[in-house]
Amino acid sequence: MGKIAFIAPSPEMLVVGREVIAELGMGEKVETFLGGLQDGVDIARQAEADGFDVIVTRGGTAKLILDSEIKIPLIEIPITIQDLAEALFAAQTITGKSNPKIGVLAFSNMIYSIEVFNKVTDIDLTIYPVCSALDFAKEVHRALSMKTDVIIGGIEINRLAASLGVKTVLLVSGKDSFRTAFLQANSVSYARKIEKERLQKFRVLIDYSVQGIIGIDCEKSVEVFNNAAERLLGCKAVAAVGRNIEEICPSLPVDRTLQSGQAGLGELIEFNGRKLVANIVPITIDAHVTGVMITIEDVGQIVAMEATIRKEIYSKGLTAQYRLSDILGSSAKMTEVKRIAEEYAATDATVLIMGASGTGKEMFAQSIHNASSRRQRPFVAVNCGAIPSSILESELFGHVEGAFTGANRKGKAGFFELAHGGTLFLDEIGEMGKLAQTSLLRVIQERRVMRLGDDKYLPVDVRIIAATNKNLAQLVKDGQFREDLYYRINVLPLELPVLKDRAGDAVSIAEYFITTYNRRFFRSVTLSPEAKEYIRVYDWPGNIRQLRNVMERIVVVAKENVISGELMRSMLDIPEEVIIPRTETVHEDISEKARILRVLAENGYNQKETAKCLGIDRSTLYRKLKALRIEVKKICNT
Repeated sequence: MGKIAFIAPSPEMLVVGREVIAELGMGEKVETFLGGLQDGVDIARQAEADGFDVIVTRGGTAKLILDSEIKIPLIEIPITIQDLAEALFAAQTITGKSNPKIGVLAFSNMIYSIEVFNKVTDIDLTIYPVCSALDFAKEVHRALSMKTDVIIGGIEINRLAASLGVKTVLLVSGKDSFRTAFLQANSVSYARKIEKERLQKFRVLIDYSVQGIIGIDCEKSVEVFNNAAERLLGCKAVAAVGRNIEEICPSLPVDRTLQSGQAGLGELIEFNGRKLVANIVPITIDAHVTGVMITIEDVGQIVAMEATIRKEIYSKGLTAQYRLSDILGSSAKMTEVKRIAEEYAATDATVLIMGASGTGKEMFAQSIHNASSRRQRPFVAVNCGAIPSSILESELFGHVEGAFTGANRKGKAGFFELAHGGTLFLDEIGEMGKLAQTSLLRVIQERRVMRLGDDKYLPVDVRIIAATNKNLAQLVKDGQFREDLYYRINVLPLELPVLKDRAGDAVSIAEYFITTYNRRFFRSVTLSPEAKEYIRVYDWPGNIRQLRNVMERIVVVAKENVISGELMRSMLDIPEEVIIPRTETVHEDISEKARILRVLAENGYNQKETAKCLGIDRSTLYRKLKALRIEVKKICNT
């Protein structure tokens, strides 16, 4: 069904309208109807009920529809100056007079263009406005009394005038006027379609929101009342809409917002023995409050939902899955870090893991736990930067019933209690606020916690591993981190190297990820020597995390099974200025000897710089050179 209703007041207009509709290719969009004046109004009402977007009509029919309570937009087919000029010429022709006395009978919506025309010509023309069909006879007789030679008007007026012996000319609109009206109607129909889609999305958003949503006007009359509001307030929308909100929920404090225009957020109210939290926000148009939007939620549901979310977020933190053997990398630096971590695992002292994002801090924390005597006990991971400072203390130390508004009725164990006997991993500890730092220091010192709202201590046996990607020593100098807490957690420091400083690891780890994702995506991708060289020289600012993501992307998007250097260059966004040796000069580091020879060459055979790049001391390098029978030219600076 078309969404544009064309109501033709006469058969002649219907024919012209259909011709123009066909010329514009709008046959599927426009439904045509025949009916003038009151019949046209009845058709318009039915069109509104049938969901039409816009009505196109003319003259008195348009005027009567506009005066009714029909709310569909109406596009009126205009009377142009050209249309009027043609009617006046016809009037001169049928009277045989060069300047006949002409009377134009028209509805008020058609008069404007006629008045303009009358002002700029010396034609003897008188306008007789009509408001309804009841005025037709009166105005025709008035025109006759003025010795009018010819009457220009619509079909009904002309029929009446002709019956009284007066010459008549039908006032018609040309095809251009029809064309303009239909094109405008098409634009309005499209805009209405978009508006309906937006309203429907808004309706769905409101109806399926877990929050109760209520909209009221400035008189407190309910205009919007969604399904959740029905459930929370025990009132159906059909019964609520149109009523004063105070009759439905007297405890909602809407007066202050309506009068001051200020939002009331987090208002705690009681309704039928149930505690609700309400947000009351003004609707302001041109600096005037025209209404209010209200959202309401059940406090008990908020607490239950929060508990569910917390459970999902932290469920992974009750066990540790990684071991030191799972940590990839065989470079000298990484081998040393893993050795130190294994030594730390044998003690219960606090460990501070420092390293850039993506270097594997949580993997090391889990590995230390799994290598310790606490491996059978809980491992609880807490991201201090992800928990709002306002609730961090209650999360760490727990709370008792009624400790604060919305607190769990049964109380809640904190992370220290959950980690009792095991390890508590405090990730991003540098993000912790000063108040929480103070409480944490006390717990570390006293080995006991007091839940919020409680008056007794609970002893806890917890091994703490903290991690940060920030310079805590600098934060101490800047006054953002407590110095005493810094010394308490920095008992056993473990600094993780960035990937670019782990000589040789990037390529071997990349190949491991390629193998992993080959199995997952059923591919058989391999890295060309050039691609490996790009991996080796790249800085990897995102470290292992970035390397993993890039290898996964390559396995997924690669068209060929062998990854070329150019593809790797584009994946890593390496500038063209960076020169990589051509294929025939690139050699895979298939042995330690080849790797040492390459690093020697890169450093101009400077053994001090070579040892530094390899992550070993010079004495170790000397031993390797001798064992691998590598001779270094005496002329080189050693």
